Formats: sequence, structure tokens, C-alpha cells
Amino acid sequence: MDDLKNKVVLITGASSGIGAAAAVDFAAQGARIAVHCHSHPEQANAVLARVQAAGGGGAVFRADVSDTAQLERLAAEVHRHFGRIDVLVNNAGGFVRRTPLVEASDALIDEVFHLNARSMIALCRYVVPHMRQQGGGCIINLTSQAARSGGSMGAGLYSSSKAYISTLTRALAKELVGDGIRVNAVAPGVIATPIHDAHTSSELLAQLSATIPMGRLGRADECSGAMLFLASEKLSSYITGQTIEVNGGSVMP
Repeated sequence: MDDLKNKVVLITGASSGIGAAAAVDFAAQGARIAVHCHSHPEQANAVLARVQAAGGGGAVFRADVSDTAQLERLAAEVHRHFGRIDVLVNNAGGFVRRTPLVEASDALIDEVFHLNARSMIALCRYVVPHMRQQGGGCIINLTSQAARSGGSMGAGLYSSSKAYISTLTRALAKELVGDGIRVNAVAPGVIATPIHDAHTSSELLAQLSATIPMGRLGRADECSGAMLFLASEKLSSYITGQTIEVNGGSVMP
């Protein structure tokens, strides 16, 4: 995949899990990585070391994706540092906490939406002008299998926000196709990442694993291949507005 060499890839939520795995795998193709984090800079620096060991360059950038002003600063700092942004991977997100939908307060609804959905819209708003100026680019949004299934108990807000992202991906793809910017999404299933540590019991994970045709949870690095494919013009130049499901067979749309 030599067409990813020297491309600048901004990955939000890259200090752990799927984002960290993607950072290292993009770096292995020679890409330069903007490793974004919020509250764990030490983890982000460890990921940067792995990025460099894999053969890529990069730097760490901090921002709270729930804060639109910080996202504007993030896009400006990444562009100033690298001179361009070729690929945006909107990966940052989370459950916040599990709660029945009918018990969700307005404050919690706002918190989940701002983290998982508004953050992606806002960051696109600040990155797209740079992509337009350079003649094109690629946006990859992380949605979820839960966007189709409704998710497990207590994850309705998270699932709904991810369904929003699935629709946003299609709408944005239509808006930006004339600018040479492709917009696609990756929808992971149940992946063994830190997102579950504080929100999903081992018993629930075991129950979820038992429903997966492949008989196991996914690994973070198993989501990277779909992202590399979507970022490569050589492999996916005629693909936009699509969602690739990475879930071990749990959902087969």
C-alpha cells in the first residue's frame, strides 16, 4: 500500500484501543500520524514510540473532543505541524455510562452526543477546508455494530449516537464528493478494548462473545485493515458513503 507513504493521518482517541492499533498500522505503511489524546498523554507518547518503531513519523496532540473550540485548535495545530491533513479518522468516543434510555437525563444525553457525534461533525468542519485546499482527502468515521442492533442493555444512548454517525457518513459523502473527499465508516462489533473495562462486566462480555459466529471478541488491530483499505486511493478510490462491518459475523446486513 505504497500510496499511504508520507500521508498525514489524524486519528482521534489514539492513545489506546482501536485508535492506537490504527496509528501503528498506518505508520507501518509509512504514514505520518497525528496521535490525538485527551487525558492520557503518557499513553499517547507510548503509542507515538510504537508509531516511530513501525517506521512512521508523528506527534502527539491533546484536545477534549467534546469541546468544539479545542477541536478547532486541534485541526489548526495538526495542519501547522505537518502542512496538510490527508486522512481523518474520527475514532474518539465512548459509553460515558450505561443507563436505560427512559432514565437518561438531558445532561447525560448531551454528554454522550457531544462525545460521540457532535465531535465528529465539528472536527470535519475544521479539517475539510484544509482538504479542499490541497485537492482532496479521506474521512473515516468509527460507528458501531450497535448502530444497527441497538446495542446491549444500558447502551442505548451510545448506540443511538453511533447510528447518527452512520447517517452522517452518507450525508457528508454526498456533500464532499465534488471536492475529491471520500467519506466512509467502519463499524466494529464487540472488540476487546479499554472502552469495556469500566462499562461492561466480564459476564456480559462472555454472553456477547457467545453470540458471535466466530466465537470470540475482536482485537483492536483487526479493525485497522478496513481503515487502511478505505484510506488507500489505489484500493478504494470509487468507494464513498459506505460502512464496513468488522464484527466476526454478528451482524450481516
